[in-house]
Amino acid sequence: MRVAVVILNWNGVGFLQKFLPTVVERTPRELGKVIVADNGSVDGSMEWVMKRYSSEEVGTILLDRNYGFTGGYNRALESIREDGYEFYLLLNSDIEVGEGWLGNLLSFMDSHPKCGACAPKILSYDRPEWFEHAGAAGGYVDRFYFPYCRGRVLDRIERDRGQYDEPVQVFWASGAAMLVRSALWHEFGGLEESFFAHMEEIDFCWRLQRGGWQIWAATGAAVYHVGGGTLPNNSPRKLYFNFRNNLLMMHRNLPRGCTRTRVMLVRKTMDWAIAAIYLLTGKFAFFKAVVQAHRDYRKMRGTLCTGETVCDVPRSSEFLPLLALRTPEE
Repeated sequence: MRVAVVILNWNGVGFLQKFLPTVVERTPRELGKVIVADNGSVDGSMEWVMKRYSSEEVGTILLDRNYGFTGGYNRALESIREDGYEFYLLLNSDIEVGEGWLGNLLSFMDSHPKCGACAPKILSYDRPEWFEHAGAAGGYVDRFYFPYCRGRVLDRIERDRGQYDEPVQVFWASGAAMLVRSALWHEFGGLEESFFAHMEEIDFCWRLQRGGWQIWAATGAAVYHVGGGTLPNNSPRKLYFNFRNNLLMMHRNLPRGCTRTRVMLVRKTMDWAIAAIYLLTGKFAFFKAVVQAHRDYRKMRGTLCTGETVCDVPRSSEFLPLLALRTPEE
């Protein structure tokens, strides 16, 4: 058994009931073991899992409280470190997997030995002909490190017409469905726990690349994501995490010196311009989220390890952030 397919759950009994049966059915036992790791749920999630499945069918990891996406996965994967899995697959609980999904991802990794992590094509569960916000067909960052994807730039979503079916090296793979070599997960320290949630996978992928590994969109496989199951895309709380963690990620990974100083200065100026737009348009909760994100970044940055090297990784020269307030494409 080569892969631990680990689904992190927190009070998501509805998603587990809806999607876990398909994950189990479409995960060949000779390839992978499905494991549900629980972040201290109180909604009967794990009682349902253990009643529905034997421990041989679905493994369980019970954590004592909600450690967030980052802390939950770090603790769950550390607990199975000695079980000999070659790969870990991080999978959101609100995802339906397609036929042959795991075999296709493994075949890709086997044929790309320099690939440290990859992700399938991520489509919308509700509109399967469209890409989904969380990863789409592979993630990039622009020159000021605003993230975007093939198939999704900010809130502009594309229809899947096969335009991104070819695998390609990217900057980041979505944590909604990410296959990573287990040895690298532990070598590079897993996810940064101070992030709690959002952009932690971009930070992790950046660190892998700084270590000489590649990130790929292995779009021969597809999954279908509900999205917004924990925090909807229009949530001020989600906006807070995205702004704060983006700054933390840059602080951790950009090389010290004039490059980091220049880029961070420009980014902060852009962030405040976006905050001003929120204020002027009456979106006071979003304005406060940006202010709080910058305040907490200043408090947290001194405790983070920072980057010392520059690596040649896929990054766009486009400037994208001023599109942030555009209406999503129908």
